[in-house]
Amino acid sequence: MHRRPPRRRPLPRRPRHPLDRAEDHRPRPRPRPLDRPLQDLRGLLLTDPLRPADTFLAAGAPWFLTLFGRDSLWAARMLLPLGTDLAAGTLRTLARRQGRAVDPASEERPGKILHEVRRAEQHLDAGSHLPPSYYGTADATPLWLVLLHDAWRWGLPAGQVEELLPNAEAALDWLERYADADGDGFLEYVDSTGRGLSNQGWKDSSDDIRFRDGRIAEAPFALSEVQAYAHEAAVRTADLLEAFGRPGAAHWRRWARDLRQRFRDRFWTEDADGRYPVVALDRDKRPVDSIASNLGHLLGTGLLDETESALVAGRLTAPGMDSGFGLRTLDAATAGFNPLGYHTGSVWPHDTAVAVHGLARAGLHDAAAPLAAGLVRAAAAFDHRLPELFAGHPRDRYARPVPYPASCRPQAWAAASAVLVLQALLGLEADAPNRRLRVRDRLPAGYESLRIDGLTVAGLPIEVETDHTGAVRMRAPEGFGVTTVR
Repeated sequence: MHRRPPRRRPLPRRPRHPLDRAEDHRPRPRPRPLDRPLQDLRGLLLTDPLRPADTFLAAGAPWFLTLFGRDSLWAARMLLPLGTDLAAGTLRTLARRQGRAVDPASEERPGKILHEVRRAEQHLDAGSHLPPSYYGTADATPLWLVLLHDAWRWGLPAGQVEELLPNAEAALDWLERYADADGDGFLEYVDSTGRGLSNQGWKDSSDDIRFRDGRIAEAPFALSEVQAYAHEAAVRTADLLEAFGRPGAAHWRRWARDLRQRFRDRFWTEDADGRYPVVALDRDKRPVDSIASNLGHLLGTGLLDETESALVAGRLTAPGMDSGFGLRTLDAATAGFNPLGYHTGSVWPHDTAVAVHGLARAGLHDAAAPLAAGLVRAAAAFDHRLPELFAGHPRDRYARPVPYPASCRPQAWAAASAVLVLQALLGLEADAPNRRLRVRDRLPAGYESLRIDGLTVAGLPIEVETDHTGAVRMRAPEGFGVTTVR
């Protein structure tokens, strides 16, 4: 279905893909931390056979060397500070395969973004088998919308954005017509065949959504992070519709506002340590009350207010969640916690990076810093080639993170997390349509005397330096204003 890009000449002698900026985009005088992940990402680049000029990232090697909606979208989003070409290729590749029919066997629906593409049907454990083009995902469609918006903000040319707006409107229609299977106002999913994925969020193993007492919850679920993605997608796409003179912006802002209130009413619970959002609502709409890393995906999406974000930050940085090498997928106090469980206690680098970025977007930099530092430690222990996941053993008992035996390495969103963490530490946000950039005025201890180049906005270079105190100075493109924040 997909093929690798042709072998290319040495980097300085050819037109450059955004990932080819590995030689530039690195903290100096220590170039190693970003060189390896960007080299790995170049190795995961694939082309769309329907339009070979469009590239995207395979999810990982060796098990997932193909197009995955969720993984490819997240990786492209993480890499936007290096340029928008990869995001554009990913968006277009998925748009060409956007759902057009109602097909229960593949879970295809009009407007839906697919989960994965394979050459042949897959036969999984427990009798599951997936068709070659499988749409069983609850989150790829809102993530596609968010990537389109963010790519626009980082400088994707207006003409390329406008070409994709009909696909965006189809994706919005899926949110409203098909994503809420039972009409309760939340996005959930139903495997109508009994042979597809039982869990259709990023944690897609059969035992990952469980109550605090260890009981495995029964699908279908309304996942907390999927509500957050949908809220952000509605608000951000409303901005796009308004900017490009298309109707519907006011409707989608109301839709997002109503979802936000429903989430506040139904997803929040309380224990001895205070209030927190649950992981999901189960098939009977009971709150699944475990504390898990899904919380980190709610931050920075607009779903939470300032007080709620602070409560979530407190949960994420508690010892049960922060292993010292990154964020555990499940709190260590939960019955059924297993530091080597695929989604029940392990650490996924992309998951930690998403939380770090969300904390930074919420202005909670003090909470983001220790999680970022833990991931940097883990990267160094893995020679800066972060795997798909590793064990969630505590750092105070283990000097190095323990590998997960069957982990993909490299994995696209694990490698790309290095750039997202850097962006979060810098507090770097772009608004190319209005010629604005935002950056922090100072980085935390440990990031002094850095020079970072190879970053771009609207195809124009950005350089960032920190002095011996960590104070930040940015060289922005001509005509761009810079706002500094604490």
